[in-house]
Amino acid sequence: VPGIYGPGRLPKARLLSGTPIVHPDESPYSNRIHADDLAAAAVLALDQGEAGAAYNVSDGAPSTMADYFLRCATLLGLPPPPLLGMAQARQQLSPALLSFMEESKRIEPLRLRKLGFAPRYPNLSLGLPECL
Repeated sequence: VPGIYGPGRLPKARLLSGTPIVHPDESPYSNRIHADDLAAAAVLALDQGEAGAAYNVSDGAPSTMADYFLRCATLLGLPPPPLLGMAQARQQLSPALLSFMEESKRIEPLRLRKLGFAPRYPNLSLGLPECL
């Protein structure tokens, strides 16, 4: 399961704290899923999935972490977080946060789609406004 977002699950506290993000040009890709879509995917896999099978879940529209945080800031009416180059991030961020910032993955929920999974919120443009 990738990053879960939804009502009450936006990174407001992190944005308010001014925690920097990696500049959009260097920002790694990440995947997300709206909480409602995650619940629907879990029920679908339980009802129609193969016993013991693993299912990757995401909305199928990966974007950069910078894109996510910048969109959230705009949606919440908050200033954008400070931007760092990856070299600066390696010097300034905690090892835990840095490990998250250095990962770059793009998940395609193929097995779930074969079961008929179609997220209600297939991208951030449709999902984020529904969080307010």
